[in-house]
Amino acid sequence: MSVCNIIAVRIDHRVKNAINFQNVITEFGCSIRVRLGIHEADEGVCASDGLIILQVISKEKELLENLNNTPGITAKLIEI
Repeated sequence: MSVCNIIAVRIDHRVKNAINFQNVITEFGCSIRVRLGIHEADEGVCASDGLIILQVISKEKELLENLNNTPGITAKLIEI
């Protein structure tokens, strides 16, 4: 059975830190199969933090390290 690698990413102050996050995942774009972004949104309200779920097919340790070295970002690897 193969392993499915998921990286869960929390972005604090989403508007401020989204560009840094995007720069990191662009560098690893060929290693990311799925990206799902979740944040609370309602009429007139947009949450300042967000959750991103990434399914990674390679370089997961490098990506994880780069994300955790980016200000405002916390990432955890989940192997299923």
